[in-house]
Amino acid sequence: MSSITGLKQRVWMCNRELPELGLVLQAFGNVSGIDRERGLVAIKPSGIPYDELKVQDIVVVDLDNNVVEGRLRPSSDTRTHTYLYRSFPEIGGIVHTHSTYAVAWAQALKPIPLLGTTHADLLPTDVPCTEIMSDEMIEGDYEEETGKQIVNAFVNRSYKDVPMVLVGGHGPFTWGETPEKALHHSQMLEELARMAAVTLQINPAAPRLKQSLIDKHFSRKHGPDAYYGQE
Repeated sequence: MSSITGLKQRVWMCNRELPELGLVLQAFGNVSGIDRERGLVAIKPSGIPYDELKVQDIVVVDLDNNVVEGRLRPSSDTRTHTYLYRSFPEIGGIVHTHSTYAVAWAQALKPIPLLGTTHADLLPTDVPCTEIMSDEMIEGDYEEETGKQIVNAFVNRSYKDVPMVLVGGHGPFTWGETPEKALHHSQMLEELARMAAVTLQINPAAPRLKQSLIDKHFSRKHGPDAYYGQE
């Protein structure tokens, strides 16, 4: 099995999991993965329902968005994915969904605040939310501008420590070292969004988690001193 064939299989499997995890409806959303050695990206085709998606439907493009394999049009979000792959050199997979709670925060134009240790186990800061895109950006190369908007949100953040973002008025993007890790982050982002929304319904004045707890929980799972799990 070639590396591209294997990548297409993995991307197909991750896409098929999106509706099972409750992260998408109909044909919304997409998962992609990249073969860094070849500079090729495997991504869901545009508008194909997940229950009809086959491995052979997965489209392969290069980092300049040229289709190199596949009979269908790639996702309309392809140019966002390739921009992120070019900008974040250590990621291997990207997921975009329209999951309910994450989209609600994006539509409210609010970052998801770090309120508890579940959030701190995954990342050490709020989930960032971009501003609404300008008319000039919308009228230009919309999907690539979306990628630029995401990258601009990480000028002063680590894309490795914070593998997720809300695009204002639009929805969530997540990434990781592999498509499977990006999918995990997408599932966790939706749960963080739901937990934060419920917490603020119970107590609108709920405080941000104290920094010492954030540092402790993040460092238990990430970095050179991590000790969570098995070696």
